[in-house]
Amino acid sequence: MDDPDQQRAVPTAFAPPPPLWKYFTRENVDKLNEIKNEASKKGNGQPDRTKQWSGEELRALDVPPTLRFLVPPEAPKGEYSVFGELQSLSTTLPSLKDQDIEQLYPEPGADPNQNPADPPQPLNHAYYLLKISKSLLLNFLEFVGILSESPEQFEPKVNDLRNMFINAHHLLNVYRPHQARESLIMMMEEQLRRTKDEIKQMDKIKTDIEGALEELQTEGNRITSADQLANGNSQSDISSQKAEDARLVWELLEKEN
Repeated sequence: MDDPDQQRAVPTAFAPPPPLWKYFTRENVDKLNEIKNEASKKGNGQPDRTKQWSGEELRALDVPPTLRFLVPPEAPKGEYSVFGELQSLSTTLPSLKDQDIEQLYPEPGADPNQNPADPPQPLNHAYYLLKISKSLLLNFLEFVGILSESPEQFEPKVNDLRNMFINAHHLLNVYRPHQARESLIMMMEEQLRRTKDEIKQMDKIKTDIEGALEELQTEGNRITSADQLANGNSQSDISSQKAEDARLVWELLEKEN
């Protein structure tokens, strides 16, 4: 039986980072850059600093084991299992024909309604998605009618509905790269807008600080002049003037805050 007074270990919410992060130091990055410059030397003995290194070229370099972690590894290949279902690591979207599924829309650039003399046009995803959606609604109504009259003949209509859903889903997946590019563009534009707003705010604060410093400098010059004029006055008058000047300075500082 466990001791109730024994403190239980609290599991971490996230796994710790892999230990290889320790190798990502400025010293190791400089060493890797030296190796890259040495390997890119031209005929005149000068390194080509403008060379764009690919992952395959970096993996071909002879680097120490401590620098091997700074080289991007080869992309994994094969398959992996998710909930018992094998998924491919390939980024290429398999076609419906490869999956033995009837394709209800033409291939990109092969629109039958297009004039053969015209240059090929990209596939209008929205148009064919709308057509499939309307066909789904019509076929569902037909499916309900079949169930009400001859329920045993449901299978062909179910296969038609299934094929339409697969085609609609495949059309959406074909559109994913464009969606990813547009999302990235929007994110970068939003980041640029925030950066510009921050720069404007910093410029405004800089202007306010410079104005406050100018007022303090002007006030300091006035205080100095007043002190010089007050050399012939009594000590009590000088102390009173300094206290008044200090009060004015504090009022200026509080106004800026």
